[in-house]
Amino acid sequence: MPRKAKPPEPRPTRPLPDLYRAARRGGFHQAVGFRIVVSQSGRGFCTVAGRVEPRHLNINGVVHGGVYATILDTAMGGSVVSLLTPDETTATTSLYVEFLRAARAGETLTARGRVLRRGRHIAFAEGDLFAADGRRLSQARGTWYIWSSAEAPRSHPKPPRRRSS
Repeated sequence: MPRKAKPPEPRPTRPLPDLYRAARRGGFHQAVGFRIVVSQSGRGFCTVAGRVEPRHLNINGVVHGGVYATILDTAMGGSVVSLLTPDETTATTSLYVEFLRAARAGETLTARGRVLRRGRHIAFAEGDLFAADGRRLSQARGTWYIWSSAEAPRSHPKPPRRRSS
């Protein structure tokens, strides 16, 4: 029986060069209720904000850690996107989040991401998440892989087939 060909490995779509247009395009961060604050974002930095709703809470009645990770990943990733050329794209390769304090329903959260260093293929970014009263709720660091459309995806050698005995 012929084997089905595997679908190609997913690749992110090329980001838009300016954050205003990228913010209007939407994405997961918007689906969970957060938005890029274009007026507080620029080259090498990005701000994301939103209000905590009951759907963001865990069983203990505080904001779920995945919400913190999402808003920080969006802010730091936006800071990296702001430094890309029109021919480049990026994707998060690692994300480390420290949870300092809990947030509750009704609070407004603001994440600020900034690029620490951008190399040819790797960018390092950090971010902080704040409550409206200025309390730092979380901090994060991450890395983003960068490639251009001219770079072909690497093919990985297939492992040798095992013989059945």
